[in-house]
Amino acid sequence: MPKILLIDDEETNVRVLAISLRSDGHEVVTAFSGEEGLEVFERESPDIVVTDIKMPGMDGIEVLKNIKKRNPEVEVVIITGHGDIDNAIEALKHGASDFINKPVRDEAISLALKRAQDKLYIRGKLKEYTENLEREIERATHELRLQSNFLQKLIKTSEEGIVATDKKFNVVIYNPAAENILGYSPSEVLYTKKVKDLFSKELMRYYQAKRHEKQKKFKLQHLETKILNKDGMPIPVRFIGTFLYERKKVMGSVAFLQDLREIKHLEKELLMSERLATVGQTVAGMAHGVKNILHGFKGGSYLMEVGFKKSDTDKLKAGWDMIQKNIKHTSELVMDLLSYSKVREPEYEPCNPNEIAEDVCQVMEETAREHNVEILKEFDPDIGQVAMDSRSIHTTLMNLVSNAVDACVFDDTPGKSLVVKLKTAHEDGNMVRFEVIDNGMGMDKEVKKKIFTSFFSTKGHKGTGLGLLVARKLIEDHDGAIDVFSEIGKGTTFIVRVPFMELEEN
Repeated sequence: MPKILLIDDEETNVRVLAISLRSDGHEVVTAFSGEEGLEVFERESPDIVVTDIKMPGMDGIEVLKNIKKRNPEVEVVIITGHGDIDNAIEALKHGASDFINKPVRDEAISLALKRAQDKLYIRGKLKEYTENLEREIERATHELRLQSNFLQKLIKTSEEGIVATDKKFNVVIYNPAAENILGYSPSEVLYTKKVKDLFSKELMRYYQAKRHEKQKKFKLQHLETKILNKDGMPIPVRFIGTFLYERKKVMGSVAFLQDLREIKHLEKELLMSERLATVGQTVAGMAHGVKNILHGFKGGSYLMEVGFKKSDTDKLKAGWDMIQKNIKHTSELVMDLLSYSKVREPEYEPCNPNEIAEDVCQVMEETAREHNVEILKEFDPDIGQVAMDSRSIHTTLMNLVSNAVDACVFDDTPGKSLVVKLKTAHEDGNMVRFEVIDNGMGMDKEVKKKIFTSFFSTKGHKGTGLGLLVARKLIEDHDGAIDVFSEIGKGTTFIVRVPFMELEEN
């Protein structure tokens, strides 16, 4: 039960009311003036104060004000006389919980005290709830702080670059591994750059296109690409990206970047070792090819010698033709061997892939016409100026188109219209696709397995056996890929995919 303080200058009223309240089980203390009431209040710390509003000296309003200053949570009930409604309203404005009129009836005081007790109970429960809530919030905050610290450490120590954005795609997370890849300091990126400022336009177009797919929570799995760093250097990375959704709305995105520079370096070293081993094997196997060439030189020189002795121009011409063919064959063999063994980084320069393909067709046009082979062209008009290694592309296409023409020449099917087609196409991910298609004699599975091995040729003594090996090497050096599809009697298709860099806008 709460402790009650009764304050009234009429002692008889106080004693009678105190006896009544004590009989109801309340603990009661009394005072007979406003000043004495404040002293008892300081000493006894009651929960409820019942005070008359009109007393000599300090009246009930002043008592109320002083009590609320000392302890705002104490409930104060004001006793008023008839016609004191204005004073009662003023008391309520200063924080009184209730008022009752004289003479004080038991029912009225009991009801007023019950309302005061209910307020104390509610306030106590609210305080308890608030304290519990504060403890829960403190505990949850502590756990969140631990989780946040753990995630921050995880992000900072991750070997993969992490770039996260808010719903407007402003960069909000940028870890040290991302800084190592992209070259920008955190102050240059965080809340100042958007993700489109860091990734290529082609990657962003693909990234944004996936955002509008029906399949939500899109995740881009292990896309190998190149990202330009702060200095404009292309950095090979494995890219994994995803959008973050809340209630089916995009709330941000996160991208993980695995730095592939070390892996690519090791791959090149391994490839170089394999290439040098192949060159060693090739040199060891060159004896037969060189011997055939020497036989050709000897045969040609013999015919010329006979022609000189007998003044026979026909033999002189035949011998000279033989020597010229073997000189050409020797040149092709040496150049192919040099191309395959030489370590050469792609030299990116402005070029038009369609123009390279057009030039190859023009160079091969006369040879194809001599053998009744038609060269068709199908170039994608969407391909414009890009940055590529034009020499590597030209050499590769020349090898493939030349082989395609030869495959048609070796096809002895009667009445067959022989065709070689060169196609170009633009693909997503800054890629150009070249297709060399012929309807020549085709290849079986065994031949297909051998075409990219050294000194293997379907042309017999007319080929060096290094052409396709060189083509694949040049394309792989350009981070591209070459595939072949063939069927006996129906022809062969070589598909080359090569990445390019976009030209910087002036």
